[in-house]
Amino acid sequence: MQKRVFRTIFLLLVMFLLVLPFLVIFNEWLTAVIEHIRVYSWVQSHIVPYEVGMVQTLVSFFGVTFVAYANGMLVKGKFLEMTWNCIGWQSLLLLTITLIVGLKSGTYTTMSKFEVIAIGILGMFLMNLLRLTLIVLIYVYATPIYFYVYHDYLSAIFTVIWLFVFWWFSYRFVLEEKSSDLRSRDSAQPVG
Repeated sequence: MQKRVFRTIFLLLVMFLLVLPFLVIFNEWLTAVIEHIRVYSWVQSHIVPYEVGMVQTLVSFFGVTFVAYANGMLVKGKFLEMTWNCIGWQSLLLLTITLIVGLKSGTYTTMSKFEVIAIGILGMFLMNLLRLTLIVLIYVYATPIYFYVYHDYLSAIFTVIWLFVFWWFSYRFVLEEKSSDLRSRDSAQPVG
């Protein structure tokens, strides 16, 4: 089972690398479509301002100051927009795929499965905050080419690396096998 999850994550990484240029273009197109039909507005108005504030707090530890707005930030005299598309819906999709594959087996206790889901969602949130913080830090301290390469390409690989670490941690420390008595009782059919 563990091999299947890691194989799925590795396959996602390979697919990412193969289609990354097309994915960037498709992502921009998909973003434009969703923004045109205004499905994103709740996330943009309620979640993005909090994420901007959290990123502001994190980058302040590195001596970076910026003016936060509900939809972005003013950094080094330039406005960096943060939209609903920046907060990690792609990461949520990848996490969901790996959760379906990784938890499909009935050999783990229900409680440990719930713990993995909770850790996965919290970890994804924190990973996305770190990813956004790195984008701002790279923008401030590096040349623009590094900013664009990280923003458009490497942040996707960052997500896949996080999934490898997450599943290693889950299998090593969180997921618990059901006892054999419990498994046989669950699989027993009622008589009569």
